[in-house]
Amino acid sequence: MGRREARDRRHSRVRKKVHGTAARPRLAVYKSNRYIYAQIIDDEGGRTLAAASSQEKSLRNKTLSIESAAEVGKLLADRAGDADIAEVVFDRGGYPFHGRVKALADAVREAGVKF
Repeated sequence: MGRREARDRRHSRVRKKVHGTAARPRLAVYKSNRYIYAQIIDDEGGRTLAAASSQEKSLRNKTLSIESAAEVGKLLADRAGDADIAEVVFDRGGYPFHGRVKALADAVREAGVKF
């Protein structure tokens, strides 16, 4: 089994338990080697309520690091506040909860979104 298949299997295990609703949407994280992406998703309605990534104009020229992942988290939390989202469930996407994923999650928490 390759790295991609292993992550997909871990992600499917997480997704069995984590489901976003309109009252408490899912914060999903995806990371590639160059960028990190995060979205807040209402699974019942099948809609993305807020999204942010390190590929946006203000963050694009920075290299992917823990600091840039934290900036994406702050940006997402601001957009979540604009959409009146106060609580989410966290979907780590099959990635271990450390490094860039943890930095993004901590930045979202510090900005006032609970999970």
